[in-house]
Amino acid sequence: MEVDPTEQKVEIDENLHSRQIAVYGHETMKKISDHSLLISGLNGLGAEIAKNVILANFKKVTLHDTVDTTFYDLSSHFYLSEDDVGKNRARACANRLKELNPTVQVEVNTEELTHELIKNFDTVVILDTYTPERALSENKLIELNDFCRSQKPAINFITGDTLGVFGRCFCDFGNEFVVTDVDGEQPFTGIVASIVKDENTQKEPILVVNCVDEERIEFCDNDLVAFSEVEGLVELNTCGPLPVTVKSPYSFTVPCPESILKSNSNYTRGGLLRQVKLPKTHNFRSFGAALNDPGEMLESDFSKFGRSTLLHVLFRAAHTYRVANAGLPEPGNTEHAKLLLSLTKHINTNMLAESARLSNETLENEETVKIVEAFSRTARGTINPMCAIYGGIIGQEIIKGASGKFTPIKQFFYIDFVEALPETLPSQAECSPTETRYDGQIAVFGKDLQQKIGDLKYFVVGAGALGCEMLKNFAMMGLGGGNNGKVTVTDDDTIEKSNLSRQFLFRNWDVKKPKSSTAADAVKKMNPNINITPLQDRVSTATEDVFNDEFWQSLDGVCNALDNVKARLYVDSRCVFYNVPLLESGTLGTKCNTQVVIPHQTENYGA
Repeated sequence: MEVDPTEQKVEIDENLHSRQIAVYGHETMKKISDHSLLISGLNGLGAEIAKNVILANFKKVTLHDTVDTTFYDLSSHFYLSEDDVGKNRARACANRLKELNPTVQVEVNTEELTHELIKNFDTVVILDTYTPERALSENKLIELNDFCRSQKPAINFITGDTLGVFGRCFCDFGNEFVVTDVDGEQPFTGIVASIVKDENTQKEPILVVNCVDEERIEFCDNDLVAFSEVEGLVELNTCGPLPVTVKSPYSFTVPCPESILKSNSNYTRGGLLRQVKLPKTHNFRSFGAALNDPGEMLESDFSKFGRSTLLHVLFRAAHTYRVANAGLPEPGNTEHAKLLLSLTKHINTNMLAESARLSNETLENEETVKIVEAFSRTARGTINPMCAIYGGIIGQEIIKGASGKFTPIKQFFYIDFVEALPETLPSQAECSPTETRYDGQIAVFGKDLQQKIGDLKYFVVGAGALGCEMLKNFAMMGLGGGNNGKVTVTDDDTIEKSNLSRQFLFRNWDVKKPKSSTAADAVKKMNPNINITPLQDRVSTATEDVFNDEFWQSLDGVCNALDNVKARLYVDSRCVFYNVPLLESGTLGTKCNTQVVIPHQTENYGA
């Protein structure tokens, strides 16, 4: 008797994926492990996404590309080297991506992007849409998206790009996409202190629920709550979930059930409450519809409120510019920037729904003109930090689409980091190609800043999941790759099997080896120019003979990649004492934090 493949049990290696199982749960992991996806466009962003989904243990990942490697790719693509220039990007990096997780079926496809190709996948991710050789106009993306939506069931569709210090992604998971768990958090439970009826409200009668003072409630408005073991208002125990309106950290209101009004009963004592999570259905709009009217977009930075609307128009203008001129504006070219501004105004007036347009006043103000100029003069550049950010975001959206867990982005999401650019943008000559691996970054920041980055001396504390990512980013940027530059990394731990699902610089054959030296060897292969010294010393009061005055005073910066507060506080205190900038960060499941500390200018970690 033949076994239906769809009914075969999905086996998850719990030793390898223990951390992911703790975050996602077994059911979500099974859905991921039975999901196939196509990644089209293996530029730096494509490599980041492929790395993330392969580590996440998807069933099948197909790497699709028709474009050959150039020097521009090397500033952001950690699995391409100078030897790969002129070779197909997908073929050149496939074997190194396969090593990340041997249980994932990784394939390569170099055909044209057609309906026949994409129909066999659960999720399609289309990247690098501004490269002329890719020939992916807005109309082509609309056509591919409409095809994905027409399938039964619909194929999840995601597209994304990074242009210089600007990025965007778009998600479409079809109509009636069901999210079974909107946030992945454990349902909140609490103890009732009192319940008071309030029948004098202007609307419907309500119940005011107070919880014990030691327990802050973690509800949001319209969350659902169910009660049990309530005495007096016993009808509450059986009336089903009720919507919450939060009043204070310890109290909230719910509508008063009719059965309580009829019984005229009152609360006497006791009671437990628990949050009730119900599935939520989302209806996504097509790429074409959202292009013309993106609706309310998620803001990445509330200090730039409304910036997403401008970036939406700008990215559309860049597509038009690329089609008309066989490429994006040249780095540092001010005349091209003026042309892009003109196109931006045209598209804003003629190609957007009225509700999505910028006002003429906004388009003409000095800040807008500066942003358009920065976009135009850096758009051809590719930098690894932007690819890393959007690689994480899009990787997580792929998981949401595959599992129905966590609320997906609806639907465009834009980020910019114009504050990272110099006050005076580099000239066209400063941004011209040098036929080196840093050309993509030079197109954004210029040659002078590239040299400064290369001569930096940085200390990375920890070579675990965060440390691996930071070291990769530094290697791609060329940090410590100059004649006077250096990266020192320390970690006193050794590699375990459970590390392999998230610490991507390590492989099966590295188990039991020191993390720091193994990570240093891995990034040296990514960029042979990086000067990196690995140590196995814990940074603490016991090693101040190793990390002495001379060591700390030689540094330009420190990057923490630690997993405990005590060590963070110690490194923070050293940085404040020696006046060394600190990059602090941490992760907890799907959450993360980051803090930039400039001693005596910003708040420090231990403040």
